[in-house]
Parts: sequence; structure tokens; C-alpha cells
Amino acid sequence: MASSIRSRYLIVGALLFLLGFSLAVFAAPVSVTDDRGVVVVFDKPPQRIVSLLPSLTESVCALGKCSALVGVDRFSNWPKSIQDLPKLGGMGEINIERIVQLKPDVVLLEKASPVITRLNGLGINTFVLDVKSMSDEERALQKLDLVLGTSESGRVWNQIQKEILRANKQLSTKGESIRVYFEVNPAPFAAGSTSFIGEILTQLDLVNIIPKSLGPFPKINPEFVVQAKPDVILPTESTAADIQKRPGWNSIPAVSKNRICVFTGQQNDVLVRPGPRMGEAALIISACIQEKMSSSR
Repeated sequence: MASSIRSRYLIVGALLFLLGFSLAVFAAPVSVTDDRGVVVVFDKPPQRIVSLLPSLTESVCALGKCSALVGVDRFSNWPKSIQDLPKLGGMGEINIERIVQLKPDVVLLEKASPVITRLNGLGINTFVLDVKSMSDEERALQKLDLVLGTSESGRVWNQIQKEILRANKQLSTKGESIRVYFEVNPAPFAAGSTSFIGEILTQLDLVNIIPKSLGPFPKINPEFVVQAKPDVILPTESTAADIQKRPGWNSIPAVSKNRICVFTGQQNDVLVRPGPRMGEAALIISACIQEKMSSSR
């Protein structure tokens, strides 16, 4: 009898030890190197997160942690569940005082943000992610998985790839060399081959008229576009209206044959953010190009 009771105590004790060990492992601090090269230590997954960049806001939500967001920048507008969160300003006008009041466990922001030093000086944890290419977004998702205590980055990245593949297949212009020009803003700044937009165009088997040598988002001479003769022009919402008024542009095949894709404001948000909706961006681009090329043959 005494031996049986002693055995039960030993089993219970062993189980309690294993449970305690598991909890200790689960609660162990996690060290993650951000895109500054700074090692940021998290004692536990952050429960209160401020995001100061729309693409980072979307990435947090894609990984299933929207509920941890307590404040976002004024441009973050997707998904709908975050639209009532406190808006903390734009790139050059961040409301530091409001951020302090929100008591975040971490603030997510880009390397170029001017408020990093000030936030750190106030004792607020910052984690920097610099996303300019598709591989940058894959890496950012993996790092956020570590920070947030999630394991969804693989699923999110695979979904992006599946959507890009679907976008490629929905183009029935195989064998054609379709030259495209994507204008980011009317300066004009263009999406180069090395930008995430340029990478999407490449995966759709489209020919970007902007060469790699000009960098990811170069400012270009409008005459360059006239000489390059793109078949389709992909302008942002603010640019589409004045393209046909530009000197010499009526001679461009995209303009003379009305192959100018005009996107809504919501579509534009998807197209210009290097985040988890890049697959959706590919679908938007391919659908428009398919329509324009089919209707002008």
C-alpha cells in the first residue's frame, strides 16, 4: 500500500516537473535581429503592438495577431478590423506622446523612420523591418513569426506564391513579349526591375521597360518612356488622369491603343505595399493586362 502511494507521488512529481520545464521553455526569452542589425530581446510575445507602416500592419494581421495591435500609422487601412485603432500620424509627423500613452511592448517601423532614436530614448522597444523586395517580405514574415510567437509565415508566403502562379496562368498572352511601364508617382518615379513590383512583373513573364541598372524606384525622364514604347502602362491613381496630356506620349502604343490600367484607391494600396497582399497585386495586374491586350487586338 505504502509502495503504491509512493509510486503515485513520484509519477505526479515527475509530471509536475515536466509541466514546469515545458512552461519554462515556452516562456524563455527570444532574441531576434532586426534589419538594423540590432538584437532585440523579447521576454514573451508582445501583447501590445504599434505598427507605423501599412505593410507591417498587414503582415502582423496576416500572421493572425491583429488583436495585439493597439495603434497604427494613418495610412494603415487593411484589414477592416484595424480601422478604428488610434491613428498615430505619418512618416514625418508621428505622435510620440500618444505612442507613450498606449504603452506598447514593441513598435514596428522601417529603417528610415526618424522617430527610432527618440522612442528608444523613452525606453520603448523598437523593431525595424526594411522591406523593398519579395525576399525582404519573406524574411520579414519569418522574423515576425519569432517576435509574435506564431508559426504562420510559411503559410502566408506559400499563399503569395500560389496567387502569383494563378495570376501568371490567367494571362492568355503566352509567347508575346508585352512591354510594361509601372509609374509609382507622377514625378515620374517608376518601378524598376529590382523593386518588389518589378519582381512581380517578371514572375508574370512581362517585360519591364525600366532596366535593373536604374535601381528599384528611379526618377526618369518622360522621354525615356516615349522611346521605350510600352504596350501597357500601369499608373497609380494620382497619375492616370494626365498621362495622355504629356508631350509625345500619344505616340506610345499603350496610349494610342488605350492600354492604360486605371486602378481604384483600394487596388492602388494593394499594388504599392510590399506586404502579404503581393499575390493579390499580381492578380490585379494580370487581370488588367489581359483585358487591355484582348480588347485592343
